[in-house]
Amino acid sequence: MGVDLHIHSTASDGQLTPEEVVRLAVKKRLRVIAITDHDSIDGIEPALVAAKPFPSLKVIPGLELNTDIPRGEVHIMGYFIDYRNTELKRTLEALRHSREARARKMIANLGELGIEVEWQRVQELARGGSVGRPHIAQAMFERGYIPSIQEAFIKYLGRQGPAYAARERLSPEEAVKLVVKAGGLPVLAHPADIDDIDELLIQLKEAGLVGLEAYYNGYSRKTIDRLVELANKHELITSGGSDFHGLGGKETPIGGANVPSDCAERLIPLAEQREKVVTQ
Repeated sequence: MGVDLHIHSTASDGQLTPEEVVRLAVKKRLRVIAITDHDSIDGIEPALVAAKPFPSLKVIPGLELNTDIPRGEVHIMGYFIDYRNTELKRTLEALRHSREARARKMIANLGELGIEVEWQRVQELARGGSVGRPHIAQAMFERGYIPSIQEAFIKYLGRQGPAYAARERLSPEEAVKLVVKAGGLPVLAHPADIDDIDELLIQLKEAGLVGLEAYYNGYSRKTIDRLVELANKHELITSGGSDFHGLGGKETPIGGANVPSDCAERLIPLAEQREKVVTQ
């Protein structure tokens, strides 16, 4: 297989730097990876530079955009994006500011529950990247408030948790269009639990969606087969990845989602075709 198209680094809420991600991918003998940090492109260039000495590894520049729908969240992956695109940078900067405001609000909410988390420590854990809930969870774990990172989301930081706070987000259609404007290929991330997915796919395909993530962390064979069938029905490319964050424990390891090589093989020529159209 050797393909993992869903990997996070310290540019958002991952634990490994982009350079460490590349070295780990090489060690695991992966052939194609995508750096897809949440609302951040800061890890792309360091990963591309780190990969130069390793011609056996292709690094796809990407990101993961978190968006809102009435009944929850939808995430949009963007592959082969122009990470120097001005509009993309401006939008991501606004989203990062919103993330920081949300994180401060959640820390205040935790304080009202008797859980003291220091903003400075959360920033340190983010290591200069985009601040996310996993950083707050890690700070809670360090202080002994929870027995595991997962417990923080289950009891406090999840959408229904008492410390949760909302933030500014794009709609799924806006995220797809943003990726397209940045020259990228939009793919619907981990869609197994999305309600009314057929209707959503029709809307997003009209906006420019090209793929659907069928191979993902923890998906059963039955779920994968259903999603592959859904992708075929809507004439979408299948994609996949581990959603690796470097957290250890029960997390799917990098390259561990058993993504078929043709997922990358179908994305790469499509990206090349789009690049030719832009440069002509």
